[in-house]
Amino acid sequence: MKAAVITFPGSNCDRDLAVALEKSGAEVVRIWHKDTDLPGGLDLVAVPGGFSFGDYLRCGAIAARSPIAPAVVAHAERGGFVLGICNGFQILTETGLLPGALMRNAGLKFVCKPVALRIATSDSPYTSGWAAGDTAVVPVAHHDGNYTADADTLARLRDEDRVAFTYVDNPNGSAQDIAGVLSENRRVLGMMPHPERAIEPAQGSADGSVLFRSLLGALTAA
Repeated sequence: MKAAVITFPGSNCDRDLAVALEKSGAEVVRIWHKDTDLPGGLDLVAVPGGFSFGDYLRCGAIAARSPIAPAVVAHAERGGFVLGICNGFQILTETGLLPGALMRNAGLKFVCKPVALRIATSDSPYTSGWAAGDTAVVPVAHHDGNYTADADTLARLRDEDRVAFTYVDNPNGSAQDIAGVLSENRRVLGMMPHPERAIEPAQGSADGSVLFRSLLGALTAA
């Protein structure tokens, strides 16, 4: 698997994400937001967490209009895989690759702690290493993680089995406890929790490593 990790001004999880992908067996290249093209032969584009452009305007809104953004969208539209974590999830909603929006946490406070996730579907390259209904402990660290969408969108996500993860104990007020969603072709995943911060026991949990192994296995099989 060949993966690219994008770095924006204010990204702070780009190295963590690159390390997690490398530990899973991926070849990783690093991309700066001012680049306009992605390398050939990429399987995955990974958009990391942080506070791109200081979260000015709206979280992810400026990054979604950066020079590299059209290439990321084109990669997804060609059927490539895209993973957006935390600020990366916010960026993917701002590009239109995923539905909904991430709003200010319901408690109006930054939340930073390990949380329990329920795997809502195992029918995706990212979650196939679990069974639906399994739980995993993965940290969150966000101020704007409250997933919001209109009633029709929420119903469609449920009907199409495109909710990847839900919170066991919702920390931010997300609609229907949603922690991560999939695109229609199931190749784009956005999630607020940080699996790259839970890849070995020294981090308090290695549950996040399942996501990266699942993705590598799916791409290897393909």
